[in-house]
Amino acid sequence: MIRDGLLRSQKGFSIVTALFILLVLAVLGGFMVTMSGVQSRTSLWALQGARAYHAARSGLEWGGFRALNAGTCVGGSFSIDGFSVTVSCSEEAFVEGGRNYKVYSLTSLAESGNYGDRDYVSRQLRARMTGATP
Repeated sequence: MIRDGLLRSQKGFSIVTALFILLVLAVLGGFMVTMSGVQSRTSLWALQGARAYHAARSGLEWGGFRALNAGTCVGGSFSIDGFSVTVSCSEEAFVEGGRNYKVYSLTSLAESGNYGDRDYVSRQLRARMTGATP
């Protein structure tokens, strides 16, 4: 008789346990979906960062080529593969060993998207170069 009373008082316990397990599994499933999305976005952002770096580097090469061929600083901007590249230049004159040298300081900024947006990416590189041969 006591045993029958114990069984009657525990009849709904298995439903509560099943609901708890389903809730935990649903939360874990949602977490896994979220992490999968974050992982794919992270690799996309890394790829965009590498593309921005190479766009900025091409800006340095472009600015250096123009400065060395013109003999004076030439800045400017251009667009490459969805990136806006802005190159600025300044020059300094040096005298060493009785010879005059010009050293060009170049800055290249590559940007894609609008600042503050989730898809915005930019890279800035600086370089100094001279056309003098040792």
